[in-house]
Amino acid sequence: MTIRFARVLVGLWVLTALLVHPAAAAVQQPSSPLPKPFVRIDVGPAGGSVWQGLIRDRSLPQLQRPSVVYLPPHMSAGTRYTVLYLLHGFRGSPWQFSAGLNLAAAADRAIASGAVRPFIAVAPPAGLTSAYDGEWAGPWEDYLVQDVVPWIDAHLPAARTRSERAIAGLSAGGYGAVDIGLRHPRLFGTLAAWSGYFRPLRDGPFRHADARRLAAHDPSLILRRRAPLLRRLGTASTSPAKRATGEPPRWRSPSPVSSTCCGCRTG
Repeated sequence: MTIRFARVLVGLWVLTALLVHPAAAAVQQPSSPLPKPFVRIDVGPAGGSVWQGLIRDRSLPQLQRPSVVYLPPHMSAGTRYTVLYLLHGFRGSPWQFSAGLNLAAAADRAIASGAVRPFIAVAPPAGLTSAYDGEWAGPWEDYLVQDVVPWIDAHLPAARTRSERAIAGLSAGGYGAVDIGLRHPRLFGTLAAWSGYFRPLRDGPFRHADARRLAAHDPSLILRRRAPLLRRLGTASTSPAKRATGEPPRWRSPSPVSSTCCGCRTG
């Protein structure tokens, strides 16, 4: 049994050497506008690619969890691309999109079919570890708005107008997307929530929050207060929260970002 077990270990070691080492070398070959620490982790059927790497949080330098970035096929530095920010649920990580939803394949298919224009997608992490079970608020809202968005604008050919930025999320990320999007209406032009909720829960940054702070993060209340501004800006929403005002969701036409969200979800 000892000899057999040793042979199994040797076999696994050889297999690992054959599979992992060439792949690690291949990852370094593709050129990318992303900084060198980013590595490619997936390629879609049309050539779009998913990369992972660290986007530093200036307020929380201890954050060492990687973000995931999707780049469309044949991305050109001379083109400005719509950017879709994706917020994962809790407990969780950006790999909910890159692996769980197979982002590279879903996005490539949507672009290749002509359903959407080529776009960039970014999935940052929230929480110092994947065990975090709170909300996209407090330091994590600040990280997204103050660090991630400016970093993407500085390092990628991203369109830098609100109409070309969308924010979407799954479950707690859906709440975060609507909450953050409504709190920063001049930053994001389209909001989407998948299986999200629209009232702040008493966890994470809200565990000991008073009524005033909870109201400041309640999408239904924010929507009522900012409805005139949102109408002027033409903010689009794919969530039920917008119906709190009694009027139907207002869609921009065409709405490539909203279509992108659907493409990612159904891929």
